[in-house]
Amino acid sequence: MSERIVVINPNSSVDVTAGIDAAMAPLRFADGPSIDCLTLAEGPPGIECQRHVDGVIGPLCDLIEREGNSADAFVVACFSDPGLHSARETTPHPVMGISESGITTALTLGERFGIIAILPAGISRHKRYIRQMGLEGRMAGDRAIGIGVTGLNADGATDAVEERMREVGRQLIEEDGADVLIMGCAGMARYRHSLEDTLGVPVIDPSQAAVANAIAAVRLGYSNSTMKA
Repeated sequence: MSERIVVINPNSSVDVTAGIDAAMAPLRFADGPSIDCLTLAEGPPGIECQRHVDGVIGPLCDLIEREGNSADAFVVACFSDPGLHSARETTPHPVMGISESGITTALTLGERFGIIAILPAGISRHKRYIRQMGLEGRMAGDRAIGIGVTGLNADGATDAVEERMREVGRQLIEEDGADVLIMGCAGMARYRHSLEDTLGVPVIDPSQAAVANAIAAVRLGYSNSTMKA
């Protein structure tokens, strides 16, 4: 049976899932694992606060259990990494969080990373996570564009979202000293290449980073040590 990676969008927006799926194109190759992007129907339209993060953990783990027999790795495609540790206790297969993967990838591409967040309320959540990882000294800054998850993919919003992301990216580079940027939401996937071309620094789509890690884990035969503990 061919290898399979399941990418779960834990919000209920099928537009966000479609954007994640499109971003997987460079990671799909003839003899590689299949990459299936699923939407968590029980999730909110966007995960924008800690209550949303906590609320999707149960349904997320239930979905992983249902898919477990036909998957070799999972990716939780939300920058808050909701339920990541619970998910790793649910399956023997590797589980990647896009925030964790995006941040660790940034460490290999630059000295100090900046995060382009969606809403100001999310910044404290990001900083708390980075403190837990012990990486405060490598973060240049975290700034919000002031647009929620649903607004990222609204009809006619592309130009405005892209311009706002460019503005925040320049601030992170010129004022905060970032030399690599991380897009702080899975719903930003479509903007990566244009931002990188405009800003002149590496721009990480964390969903791509997480799936790249998942491919490596599957091809190298890694398992999930949390499940064994």
